[in-house]
Amino acid sequence: MAMAYQQKLAEKLTILNDRGTGVLLRMNYIKKTCLDPKLRPQYLTDKNMEASVKYINKKFPNIDFRGNSQYLVGIQKHKSEVMAAMSSYYDSFMDVMEFRDHVYELLNTIDACQCFFNIAVNFDFTKNYLELIITYISVIVMLSRVEDKKVLVGMYNCAHEMSNGSSDPAYQRLAQMFMEYEQPIKKLTEEFGPHTKGVTEALLSLQMLYPRRNLPAEQWRSAQLLSLLSAPASMLDPACCDTMACEYLSLEVMERWILLGYLLCHSSLNTNQSSQELWKMALRSGLHLTIIRDETINIHKITEDYFDGLKGYSKRIADIKECREHVIVNSGAMHRERRSFLRNALKELVKVLEDEPGLLGPKVLFVFMALSFSRDEVLWLVRYSENIPKTKTPEDHSRLDTQQMAELLFYMERLRTLMTKYSRVVERYHVQYLAQFDALLLNDTMQNMYVCPEEESVLMTSFVSTLSALTIKQVENGEEFDFRALRLDWLRLQSMNLQERATAMMLVENDSELSRITPSSALGGGYTELSSDAAAITERFLERAACLCVSVVIRHPHRYAPRQTWRDIRHSGQKGGKEKSRIV
Repeated sequence: MAMAYQQKLAEKLTILNDRGTGVLLRMNYIKKTCLDPKLRPQYLTDKNMEASVKYINKKFPNIDFRGNSQYLVGIQKHKSEVMAAMSSYYDSFMDVMEFRDHVYELLNTIDACQCFFNIAVNFDFTKNYLELIITYISVIVMLSRVEDKKVLVGMYNCAHEMSNGSSDPAYQRLAQMFMEYEQPIKKLTEEFGPHTKGVTEALLSLQMLYPRRNLPAEQWRSAQLLSLLSAPASMLDPACCDTMACEYLSLEVMERWILLGYLLCHSSLNTNQSSQELWKMALRSGLHLTIIRDETINIHKITEDYFDGLKGYSKRIADIKECREHVIVNSGAMHRERRSFLRNALKELVKVLEDEPGLLGPKVLFVFMALSFSRDEVLWLVRYSENIPKTKTPEDHSRLDTQQMAELLFYMERLRTLMTKYSRVVERYHVQYLAQFDALLLNDTMQNMYVCPEEESVLMTSFVSTLSALTIKQVENGEEFDFRALRLDWLRLQSMNLQERATAMMLVENDSELSRITPSSALGGGYTELSSDAAAITERFLERAACLCVSVVIRHPHRYAPRQTWRDIRHSGQKGGKEKSRIV
């Protein structure tokens, strides 16, 4: 536990995920800029620079500007201007390299800490771990799609050398990174070989959640999903469970985790039947995955091309072809039925909540689920309208069902408007629930724990104090609730507890006598209660805390930004659990 505490896993995961998103956006911007004739950097289109551009492309990364100065006359004449124009691109590529180094370091640290991953029990830690991996993959893929990256970096370094008499100190490493990732998937699979165990464990925790979420509309309809009228007697009962955050986790996000995760850690597909079944189920859901915005990858083609060069993967290639055929034949109709169901379900939900807005308090989970499910289907249609597969009935993929889609979008916007309009109703309900129920229950659970180390006790006590201090007056005074520090403390608590549980499990597995006499429920020693009762309670109050912040999120989605940098965390000597950090 001390190692996880001192390594600040929670803080690093939070900061790197935020940092990775920014780097990914910049790679997308650079790609789009270089492809647009109107936005393309001036020195890439200048006729006086044509010889320099061709020479740098041909000789990169070993550019001899002394022996072949005739090719670089244009840069020599405008070295200051070239350096200034290319500096922002060069710095962005430097940020990619720095991001890669920090991801390497963090993944190795997490492996060394022997962390335990389970999306249903340790939602925040597992989600952040998988998101970091997918963000890193996306950054590298986008980097490989920037066709002019060698020219941009090469021109900057030539201008730097002409101005200062030496190359930029980071140029050789940056050039080496470009060369390594010319075939990004091959290089990434080599890098993730040592992390296969952790990634596979995290992905396998989805085998209960993902199949339950990825159901056809008929089963949604028979289960009366999202209906408040199906059980009138329990209409006022709060809608909650031990896995609340999982209930509205995006299906598209889970598919991206599964397909890209198993692409890099593919060895488990041949050794673990559960991994193989989960992978095939995700392959049957669609042909394309979103990298960022309108950038997608054809996951079937990329996976098949890579597996084609490996021995012993002929069965997996056959699986990919079978799943691709299934998608082409069935996915259009399946998603059309889902959209039709959601249109009617959201219509009913909107009418009930407009008539009785007080139900937004206990039933806000239904709103989150409805919006999440609908978003997945809208984005699926948008994504596939640009990548229509050849079928006998292409209208299944391309037909927008204009009237029905307009209705679905209308009801999504109505739900959002209701949440904004009646945000105080949601806040009043959950403030009372947090202060008068969750805080008391969590406190009782703490008192009944057999063992609770000092660091964990400090965090848990802080949770109880924070929640107990909530009052209705804060809602009446229009205060905005900020639970970012509490959420980060909960992520810290998970990172500590996960290491202890994994260490205990490893010790039991390695001791045959201990394994014989120790029941599985006792794995984790004195931390069993924290992994079940306290964890479930804390997950529930965190979701209720999210409900209090919904008006802030809806009105100001980009208001909050991290206030600590990577270097602040890396070089900080303070203990993470005792900080009151304001990182989003």
